Amino acid sequence: MKNILTPAGRASVLSLFILGILISGYQTARAETHRAPVRVESNRPAAKLDIPAKEDTLPASASGPLAPAPPMGWNSWNWFGKKNINEKVVREVIDAIVKEGLRDAGYRYVIVDGGWRDTVLDANGGLRPNPIRFPHGIKALADYAHAKGLKFGLHTVPGTRDCGGDKVGGYGHEAVQIQQFADWGIDFIKLDKCRMQGNWDEAQLKAVYFKWAGLIRKSGRDMVLSISAYKFRDWNPEAGQMSRTTPDIRAKCNGGAVFENPHDGRKAPLSVMDIAEMNSLSAQYARPGYWNDPDMLVTGDQGLTPGEQRAHFALWCIMSAPLFLGNDPIHMSPEEKSIILNKASIAVDQDPTEQGKRVKVTGDTEIWAKKLKGGKAAILLLNRNSSESKPVTLKFRDIGLPEKVKVKEVYSGKDLGAFTGNITREIKPHSGLFLVTE
Repeated sequence: MKNILTPAGRASVLSLFILGILISGYQTARAETHRAPVRVESNRPAAKLDIPAKEDTLPASASGPLAPAPPMGWNSWNWFGKKNINEKVVREVIDAIVKEGLRDAGYRYVIVDGGWRDTVLDANGGLRPNPIRFPHGIKALADYAHAKGLKFGLHTVPGTRDCGGDKVGGYGHEAVQIQQFADWGIDFIKLDKCRMQGNWDEAQLKAVYFKWAGLIRKSGRDMVLSISAYKFRDWNPEAGQMSRTTPDIRAKCNGGAVFENPHDGRKAPLSVMDIAEMNSLSAQYARPGYWNDPDMLVTGDQGLTPGEQRAHFALWCIMSAPLFLGNDPIHMSPEEKSIILNKASIAVDQDPTEQGKRVKVTGDTEIWAKKLKGGKAAILLLNRNSSESKPVTLKFRDIGLPEKVKVKEVYSGKDLGAFTGNITREIKPHSGLFLVTE
C-alpha cells in the first residue's frame, strides 16, 4: 500500500507516539532470570520463554536492597531432609531460635526446604501444602514466625518437577505461585533449579529466573530471592539477592559433613573446603544487595570436629556468606552455641566491605582474609593437614596492613598485642586461628 502521509505528517505522528509513552510512564522490563542431577524426562525439547533483550533490566526496588548485609537464618534441609520435616518441628524450631538467642544474634529467616509440598499442583497450577506434614497450611506457620519476630521462607522449584520428580514445578504457573507466596506472608523464596522436562539450557534457565525475579518485585511484597542453580552465573547479582555458587555441601541428611573430601575429584555433595574454594571464585561480585551462597552451615553433630566447625564458621564469615544454620536448634551443645553465637564472628560476616578470599597457600596451610570497615581486617590462619600441626605466618604487607598491627582472637576475645611485620602461630590439624586487627 502506498504511504499517504507526507514527511511532516509522519514526523508529527512519531512525536505524538513518543509523547504518549512518556506521559504514561511506560517502561519495558521483561524479566528473564541440586540436589539431584537433572534427568532427561522426554526427547521433546522444552518449551521456550521469550528472552529479554540485552538492554532490558529488572525493575529496581523502591526501598533499596533487600539484603544490605548477608541474610542470616535457619534452613531445614541439612538436618531434617525431606521426610522428617513437619509443621510441629518447624514450630519447635521457631521457639528454640527465640529461646536460645539465635534470633537476637541475627538469625531471622526460618526456611522450610523440601518436604512441605504435596506431590501435585491444584487445578490452577498452585502449590498445595502436604496434607500430612503440614495440615494447617503455610500461612499459619508464617504468621507464627512473624509473631515471634522472625521472617519465613520456602523452597520451591521453577521447572516442571522438583528434585524428587514430583510434578510441582512453577514453569508456566509463576504468577499463580508467587501470588500464593505473597498471600501467605512469605519473606524468602529459595528457587531450586531441580528438573525441567527436556532438560535445561542456559538461555532458558536465565529467562525463567528473571521471570520469577520480575514477578516477585512486582508482587507488592518484599521477598528475598535465593537462586539455587548450583554454580555462579554472571546474571545472578541482577536477578537475586543471593545465589548458590556450588553443589550441595555434605551434611547429616546426605551422609555426614566432612572438612576435606576423602576422595579425588569433586563429586557432590562436597566437603567444607571444596565448597569454600568454589565460592571464593566469584568473590568480586559480592556487594550490598547480592551475596554468594556457599550453602548452609554444617555445625552441630553432623560429622565435623569442634576445631573443624570453628574453621568452617570462620570461613563462611570471612566470605561474607549468608549464614543459614543447617542444624537442630532444639538440641545444641554449648560448644556449638559458642561458635554460631559469637558476636565478633557475626560482625565480620555482616561487614559489607567485601567478600574475603584465600590470599596465600603454602603446602597444607592457607591464609584467608577480608577487609573490614575502618581499615581493619579479619584473618584465618588455616591448617588443612589432617594429622600434623603446622606453623602459619602472615606478613601484614601481603594483605595491605601497616607494619605494626594490634591483633585479637575472634572466638576467645583474647588480645594478642601488637606485632611488627608479621605474625606466626602453630595451627592444629584441620583447624584455624580466627583473628581481627584493631
